[in-house]
Amino acid sequence: MRQPNVVWITLESTRADHTTMGGYARDTTPNLDRIAGATRGRSFDNCHTHGIWTLASSASILTGTTPTHHGAGMQNDAIPDELDTVPERLQRAGYRTTCLSPNSHLSGGTDLDRGFDEFTWLSADTLVQEAGPRILLKYLRNCRRHGPGLTTDTRKHGTGFVMNEIAKRRIGSYAGSDEPFFLYAHYGDPHHPYHPPRRFLEPYADDFEMSIDEALAFGQYHHDNFHQLIADGCELGDDEWNVLHALYDAEIAHTDELVGDLFAHIRGLDLDNTVFVVTADHGELFGEQGMLAHLVVADDAVTHIPCIVHGADALVDHDGETVQHADLMTTLLESADANTTGMQGVDLREETREHTLTQRGAKRTLKNLDRFEELNPEFDRERYHEATLHALRTDEFKYLKSEERAELFALPDETSDVSDGESAVVENLDDELETILETDGQPISTEDRDGEFTDAMKQQLSDLGYLVD
Repeated sequence: MRQPNVVWITLESTRADHTTMGGYARDTTPNLDRIAGATRGRSFDNCHTHGIWTLASSASILTGTTPTHHGAGMQNDAIPDELDTVPERLQRAGYRTTCLSPNSHLSGGTDLDRGFDEFTWLSADTLVQEAGPRILLKYLRNCRRHGPGLTTDTRKHGTGFVMNEIAKRRIGSYAGSDEPFFLYAHYGDPHHPYHPPRRFLEPYADDFEMSIDEALAFGQYHHDNFHQLIADGCELGDDEWNVLHALYDAEIAHTDELVGDLFAHIRGLDLDNTVFVVTADHGELFGEQGMLAHLVVADDAVTHIPCIVHGADALVDHDGETVQHADLMTTLLESADANTTGMQGVDLREETREHTLTQRGAKRTLKNLDRFEELNPEFDRERYHEATLHALRTDEFKYLKSEERAELFALPDETSDVSDGESAVVENLDDELETILETDGQPISTEDRDGEFTDAMKQQLSDLGYLVD
């Protein structure tokens, strides 16, 4: 049988408990839920990301290794030369590989374009060239349905619709070929600033007091000032929180519609031998542990993410819910007869996972904590781990450890340290963590790797709210 095509969709900043599959009160992801519920589909209810921000998480997805092993988004800004990427492995197995990304952390600047035959980085500078006149004209005709309407404020225009059309065009060009393909697409719209099309926000309007226009303006205010808001203790009013949740949910709902459209396009091309994966790079914080966006902490709000699979029997038939991205990639590559030597995921055809490990680097954390303290000298930075942080999670507990201290939380509570009353659990999880850090968690390279970001890439990162040197 021919190797399967693989379409892997990574959603930005999408937490599991704001999805239909996660039991959320709002039906934000009906298309993903339908795909997961179809024959040869499923949802993994306990998927946790390897990192808490895009670079570390994307590098783990595209190498199948832990953040401390590849180093990107930890102490470095790019993956090391010594590390094979997933697209390189699939290339050698006979795949055509392509990637679409609207985020500079997934670009040539971080070397995560390595192994892709076609790599498309979408930005204000590249959009016209990469999309072409036909797709841009289609967006203009649909800019009220899929965007803010006719406005020259580029901050209000997402890339989701255009990227979806490029993905459909590219997949269409592969249909009929005997060569299998791997398409990786990073959908960026759920990332702040939250400015969804009005038709997705309007159904939630009864849940907040602001007008639609005021709510959209507040979403931009949140984005422009979220470092200050964190520094001041996230002191928002009830209606302001209601608006942020509604804006965020509307972004997820819009992206769900696009992904559903892409899935239908693939089915319409009779590409039955295609694996379709949808997950997220990380979640999003709305005041948990005094944070917004996806900074500093390894709370479930930012580590627990959706994961649905369609068309991969090896994954659909797996008897378990706890998975990480490296497991999915390892299993898919094994099924595609690609070399997985050096990858660190569990082959889900043969094993189950008992715990997940999320890691967070010190470099970016210190930069953010310094910024919060600069904005408000009263900011309490001592409550947060500043050194490299490891979060080992089971169904019952989360164990946090850095060079500074260790803490144990009895889930779902992540604020009260229960170490004193659970010494046996602490000892067991500490031993598990040390074993990982001494094996898979060891750096593959000790060489510093700075990102090679162009001015346009740096500007895009700044526009997304990242602190850029």
